[in-house]
Amino acid sequence: MGLQSIPKVILSCGDAKSMPVLGLGTSTAPLPKPEVVIKAVLEAIELGYRMFDTASAYKTEEALGEAISQALTLGLIKSRDDLFITSKLWCTDNHGDRVLPALQKTLQNMKLEYIDQYLIHFPASLKLGAKPFPPNPDDVVHMDIKSVWTAMEECQTLGLAKTIGVSNFSCKKLSDILAFAKIPPALNQVEMNPAWQQGKLKEFCKANGIMIAAYSPLGAAGAFWGTKEVLESEVLIEIAKSKGKSVAQVALRWAYEQGVVIVMKSFNKERLKQNLEIFDWKLSDVESKKIAAIPQSRANLCKMYISNTGPIQSLEDIWDGEL
Repeated sequence: MGLQSIPKVILSCGDAKSMPVLGLGTSTAPLPKPEVVIKAVLEAIELGYRMFDTASAYKTEEALGEAISQALTLGLIKSRDDLFITSKLWCTDNHGDRVLPALQKTLQNMKLEYIDQYLIHFPASLKLGAKPFPPNPDDVVHMDIKSVWTAMEECQTLGLAKTIGVSNFSCKKLSDILAFAKIPPALNQVEMNPAWQQGKLKEFCKANGIMIAAYSPLGAAGAFWGTKEVLESEVLIEIAKSKGKSVAQVALRWAYEQGVVIVMKSFNKERLKQNLEIFDWKLSDVESKKIAAIPQSRANLCKMYISNTGPIQSLEDIWDGEL
């Protein structure tokens, strides 16, 4: 079987290496066994996937690194440079002096000399030594975004991360970084799907040259915070039937037509294959308008960071009105 050709985009900041618009995430609950991740990544590479997403919080960095090593040995890729690898800085390391050591640990875990993208996973800091996840609200402390972002810039300057960005950041929090950044964020990875379309954030990021990466493009219905409003949407079901596609394919095609990068998660080879089959057809204007009218609700609220005495005391403090 020939490799599926996945379109690519060039990020506005950092290395000129292009980023595939569809990639495989490695976050599951409960945590996956290493052999499960390795098998899925190798199968994805065989199908044509070249972008893979992990994070220190996912506990899958080592498995992804091992899969990359095996892919090289098996000749599935010619070099590590054939892949686009993203990892993320967790809240326990959201401190200026902890960023570079955290990235160095990630590289050690993955046995890589560099990653293509390093993201601040969430706009909150936890005390050193705190339980990583789920966080104890009493362990949340003030985040000095300037010192953290300056350290992220150092990671890129050193060549350890080819691009840097954020995840789960609102327009306001992005504005805070843009006010002082020497290297602006190249990307913001956020929850985005037909049930949470991120209209305001999408326009802000477009105006400021920041790419959006959509996580949970199918709603993450199996997660502890996910929603069924995507895969069980009557609008999407109707469109899928009329086009002879799956609901998942319609949701992914919608995301692709929004001009964003898509990070999907499936360790099922047949679904991995089906998720690639979204590039040779289009939604009609009528279909797009129907999807635009779907009721909106953010599923991943991240209430676990909120306390009456900490720096995050409400959903407003996290999302700045983007609810």
